[in-house]
Amino acid sequence: MYDNSLPLFSGIQGDDNLQSMLVGTVMRKIKSRTWKKQRYFKLQDDCMTIWYKSKKAGNTHSTFSVSDVEAIREGHQSEVLLSIADEFPAERCFTLVFRGRRGNLDLVAESAEEAQTWIRGMRKLIENLENMGEREKLDQWIGDWFKKADKNNDGRMNFKEVRDLLKMMNVDMNEHHAHRLFTMADKSQSGTLEDDEFVFFYKMLTQREDVLRVFQEYSQHAKQLIERYEPSDTAKMMNAMTFDGFLMYLGSAEGSIFNPQQRGVYQDMSQPLCHYFISSSHNTYLMEDQLRGQSSVEGYIRALNRGCRCVEVDCWDGANGEPIVYHGHTFTSKILFKDVVNAVSNYAFKVSEYPVILSIENHCSIEQQRVMAQHLNHILGDKLLKSTLDGKAPIGLPSPEDLKGKILLKAKKIGGLEESFNGMVEDSLTGEVSDEDEVAEIDEDNLHREADREQKSKQRLSKELSDCVVYCKSVHFSSFKHSRIHSKFYEVASFTESKARKHLREAGAEFVHHNSRQLTRVYPSGFRTDSSNFNPQEMWNAGCQIVALNFQTAGEGMDLNDGLFSQNGHCGYVLKPSFMREVEKRFDPEMPQKRNGYRPVILNIQVISGQQLPKVNIKEDSIVDPLVRVEVHGVPMDQAKQETRYIENNGFNPVWYDTLRFTIHTPELAMVRFVVEDYDKTSKNDFVGQYTLPLSCMQQGYRHIHLLSKDGTSIPPSSLFVHIRITGLE
Repeated sequence: MYDNSLPLFSGIQGDDNLQSMLVGTVMRKIKSRTWKKQRYFKLQDDCMTIWYKSKKAGNTHSTFSVSDVEAIREGHQSEVLLSIADEFPAERCFTLVFRGRRGNLDLVAESAEEAQTWIRGMRKLIENLENMGEREKLDQWIGDWFKKADKNNDGRMNFKEVRDLLKMMNVDMNEHHAHRLFTMADKSQSGTLEDDEFVFFYKMLTQREDVLRVFQEYSQHAKQLIERYEPSDTAKMMNAMTFDGFLMYLGSAEGSIFNPQQRGVYQDMSQPLCHYFISSSHNTYLMEDQLRGQSSVEGYIRALNRGCRCVEVDCWDGANGEPIVYHGHTFTSKILFKDVVNAVSNYAFKVSEYPVILSIENHCSIEQQRVMAQHLNHILGDKLLKSTLDGKAPIGLPSPEDLKGKILLKAKKIGGLEESFNGMVEDSLTGEVSDEDEVAEIDEDNLHREADREQKSKQRLSKELSDCVVYCKSVHFSSFKHSRIHSKFYEVASFTESKARKHLREAGAEFVHHNSRQLTRVYPSGFRTDSSNFNPQEMWNAGCQIVALNFQTAGEGMDLNDGLFSQNGHCGYVLKPSFMREVEKRFDPEMPQKRNGYRPVILNIQVISGQQLPKVNIKEDSIVDPLVRVEVHGVPMDQAKQETRYIENNGFNPVWYDTLRFTIHTPELAMVRFVVEDYDKTSKNDFVGQYTLPLSCMQQGYRHIHLLSKDGTSIPPSSLFVHIRITGLE
């Protein structure tokens, strides 16, 4: 059979953990305090699949792919494992976290050693996968399909099996043509294809005419590419590049549409916080919708692992004097405030060393606010920023660089920063809490009774909690004029999306100017009970830094957020363009042509072809009719969408050669989103894949775009092949 495990896992012989996993282990799968069942887990010989079955259930078993596992967490790190902590020690417990929306798998091994075997082994397998080249990923993918289609597991495939496989792979081809290729590949003339015969068949099937054209055109420029990508030593010696070598170059990171130089941290990180867009999450504790969704510390872990730097904590009085976190006045489940702080402490700086802001929605009594302050101080320790950086009264916001490894609290504060330097802070029972964002918004929208407002005005702020707030004091916003005269650099106003839009329409340039001096948070309207997202681009156009999105909800809003923050080392901070940072200049997103240094560009995109697009329709016979839509998101004048035609019945290697052209007035703010859809004349097109990136990170020339799924995870080997040209507007 076609064996794709050898090149990938050549180190397997020497790896005791993987050897033990191949033998298999009995572990407990835990779903709750009462549901704890033994299962036999085993790594399959392909080193890509984990197989497990119940001892009692006869032949039924389940499998999952190593590539679906995003992370392995040791110890009691999930709600489920925390609930049985008294029964099983942490060193025997671990959690497998899956990509997308699939639930975690919580496991307890028989011993600490066995737990370590699986933890280390899984990490090794994931690391191997991440280090695979595009060629190996493709081989891997072909091998997976071979196994799916080889129904009788004899390691060979007859023509009928091959034909069914092509359907599954999204290929609709002329039966006569397929049979001709099959016969050519069947070198042993056995009437079946095995191992390398199938690979040969696949290669003939996927000949890239589009790339061949480019290869022939540019063969002369190939010297340095040969050194780096040519797999054949003979060709290397002759200074020649084979077609395979050229294909490997085009599929590599260097051949990708995203400029590799902008992948790492490349921006100046020493400017004031208000000069950056900050990746921010709304209702971080929710895993689903806002009315009856599950609250979970997992929401915080996932957001922080995606590079989020501002998370929201909605705090209410809980039983036994312990504050809880949930979406007030709804049926969402509740979690302990201290568990949230623990998760933040553990995961804040795993992906990025730059500061994390805890945006506190405080609905607690004075007593429980004191408990909150104790937890923050006790759990976060030195990570919690308790005073200005140099101990002196500051004159401006510090930078992400200055605040590395620090956690900042954004909440109400009694008095200002200045008072804390001249001993003027009032006692603990003054100072109002919440005219806090969301309750206030819901009041305005009359979703709640006046009683709420009454209760709110009586609520007070504890000095202990107030003292934890330094550079992010939550304040009520009255007007830009008022802010210009009275507001302090450390004050943060929050707007619902509708309020922010109103200010944008009425005073866009004022809004940009306001945001050059202080932080602004924008969050989704209370009416979005399905946790949908607004388009963050219009808020970034105004220079708003903390644009909070529902990270748990896939779609355009999160695609743009992932796209913007995919640059600069995924660190969660992106420097705003210079014309949005200068206090003396005025930039109006509605009239971009009025700014100094206005230089529009023309973006030409030739969409050439697609490769191995995923199947979206589960129906056996349906094959994708793909089209590509390119969307530009930016200032209002730049918003635009154009589509290629659709190609009938070919998700495997559709070819378009369609050219789309955009004029972009503010290229520094523009995001480009490529969306592939399955055309349907009777109903809404189905989503196939997407990829979003800032125009400023785009490489010109012939490029591959490696598509992502709806929830932002990669779907190798699906890609688009395009040609990009960006020119000045003459």
